[in-house]
Amino acid sequence: MKRITLFTQKNCPHCKDAERYMTEKGYPFRRVDVASPSGRKEFNQTGARSVPVLKVGDRVLIGWNMKQFENQLRAKD
Repeated sequence: MKRITLFTQKNCPHCKDAERYMTEKGYPFRRVDVASPSGRKEFNQTGARSVPVLKVGDRVLIGWNMKQFENQLRAKD
């Protein structure tokens, strides 16, 4: 399975939706809080300006879209 990283911040409803979905499906993922200095540094490398951002393998998905996430998870790079 591809490595999944979720960039999130407190009080972000779409971040919570993404986290809930991946937890319910049993997808292992790493949560990165962009409010922390190390999290912000890693987040800045994605080129995104808002959360949620998902990094699936080497691909960056900006915003939460379940269908797009599932397609990327299954895609062969």
